Amino acid sequence: MSFATYSDLQTSIANYLARSDLTSQIPDFITFAENRLRRELRIRQMLKSVTTATVSGDNTVELPSDFLQVRDFVVMTNPIQPLSYSSPSALSNDPRASEVGVPMSYTILASEFQVSPAPDGVYTVKLLYFAAPAYLSSSNTSNVFLTKAPDALLYASLIEAEPYLMNDARINTWGTMYDRAISSLTKSDEEGQYSGVPLAMKLTPR
Repeated sequence: MSFATYSDLQTSIANYLARSDLTSQIPDFITFAENRLRRELRIRQMLKSVTTATVSGDNTVELPSDFLQVRDFVVMTNPIQPLSYSSPSALSNDPRASEVGVPMSYTILASEFQVSPAPDGVYTVKLLYFAAPAYLSSSNTSNVFLTKAPDALLYASLIEAEPYLMNDARINTWGTMYDRAISSLTKSDEEGQYSGVPLAMKLTPR
């Protein structure tokens, strides 16, 4: 499997399908595949860090446009205040929701975070999150999915192609290979993050 650009990927998909008449459809298959990877893949190369400022009395903070999932969310006070996640219903019933102060918890509604209590001043908040790569196109010829998960992207594209070709029998084959690729990527990512951490024994008192 050798492809480094969007054009290479399109050629590989056509070759795997043994079809030369899908020039108009293959970009759609790739976009659908990228949507699947946005939902199902989380690797450290997708992490992104941003900082923003709260507005006094306003309990909302806008989500980044490429937001997928929170990894860490903190208020940059001294000491740093981690924000803990609450469900929307739990946050709305939190007694602190009617108070002001240093935010301590958050939830996500639509395209914004809601924090509780509402900030009593301007605070810098720092968000570490999994970001959605920009979609591949003729003007954006590479992204994280293509460089770090090319096998998963290829197999996901082939999964999307087979219903269009009314060849449902191949969906399970590509699905198995896709699942294997995602599992391997996830395992490799976890091992890469923690391989340098020494093992430590923790004694539990009786």
